[in-house]
Amino acid sequence: MELVHECTYRADLDTTRLMVGPGPLGVRVVSTVIGGWCKGERLSGTLRGAAGDWMLVGNDGFARLDVRGQIVTDDGAVVLITYTGLLEMNQKVTAAAGGETQFDDQYFRTLIRMESGSPKYAWVNTTVFVGRGRVVPSAVEYEVYRLT
Repeated sequence: MELVHECTYRADLDTTRLMVGPGPLGVRVVSTVIGGWCKGERLSGTLRGAAGDWMLVGNDGFARLDVRGQIVTDDGAVVLITYTGLLEMNQKVTAAAGGETQFDDQYFRTLIRMESGSPKYAWVNTTVFVGRGRVVPSAVEYEVYRLT
């Protein structure tokens, strides 16, 4: 099994977050994705339509991601992207408000699923993807890898 870089993915976030607040599993924070892009040799496009992250911040210092969105490819196909993951809420992440972190500054990993009805992108329906993330101004950015 190998990891092959498939694309780089950026989700631009509305800076106004909805604070659901503390619940039985942690503090729920909802962020709206307002745009973004995906760039790779086989998969490139822009993020469009309804999208968001229903993040759960636990007492253990980790946020659990729950994200859904759509990539409209440069040739007009639609690819649904959903992912879960872990973000270590360490000092570099909390200090990065309005700034950025590097990929190795925190544990920020995702398990990604994609689906598409387009024959050209049918390969995403049967592929497992993982990613590593970082914080950038008003956004998050991921390197997305395909497991072979």
